[in-house]
Amino acid sequence: MLEIERKFLVNSLDFLFEASNSMRIVQGFLNTHPERTVRIRIKGDKGFITIKGISNSSGTTRTEWEKEITIEEAEILLKLCEPGIIAKIRHEVTIGNHIFEIDVFEEDNKGLVIAEIELGSEDENFEKPKWLGQEVTGNIKYYNSQLSKKPYNQW
Repeated sequence: MLEIERKFLVNSLDFLFEASNSMRIVQGFLNTHPERTVRIRIKGDKGFITIKGISNSSGTTRTEWEKEITIEEAEILLKLCEPGIIAKIRHEVTIGNHIFEIDVFEEDNKGLVIAEIELGSEDENFEKPKWLGQEVTGNIKYYNSQLSKKPYNQW
């Protein structure tokens, strides 16, 4: 139930040539408190509810619990979410033994492209592709819960 993740800006769209899967995601937050977030997500044709705890001091590790729910449940719960629904296209790119999830944001966050990689430990080594840019792990303004409140187009 621990999520160990690092987050990076993306320098170019070259990753699109390597993507093995792409999917539209729409998500909102029932709660965006920094110590706990409750997210509702529609990913393709599936719905999810996710609860995330506060990150550790490096911003890489936090508790995460997720459960699949029906699309109908997700659509109803999205209507109850705080203002600031996020829409993005997620592309998956396999590099070595890892999968990078690259989110190309739409609407109020258009222009923002973030890559995330989940790791088995905080100090795990991984190959960094050329399109991977500045690391923003732990920078709260790049958390989806914060992008829903203060979108990229307001920076």
